[in-house]
Amino acid sequence: MYISRRSAAVRNVSVSTINGGITLVILLIAPLGLTAVIMNTLLVTLATYLVSSMGDRILLWLEPEQNAELTSSEEGEHRSTSKSNLQRWWR
Repeated sequence: MYISRRSAAVRNVSVSTINGGITLVILLIAPLGLTAVIMNTLLVTLATYLVSSMGDRILLWLEPEQNAELTSSEEGEHRSTSKSNLQRWWR
């Protein structure tokens, strides 16, 4: 994943803010008390941020290590051609 932690945090905050705003509009239409509307909106916003952050961490965990290889070395080329079929399939 080629995104910095700061960019991921900004993306997660913006997604959770938009989701919370949509929830606020929907709940203001419903006949609920103001405290229930505010509490539900905050909970949806927090839950969205947490789920987005956990998704980023799972993606980082699932990605294979990004090891750079020198293209001028012959060993690197030989090593990359001797990968197993499973490793080639996953890439």
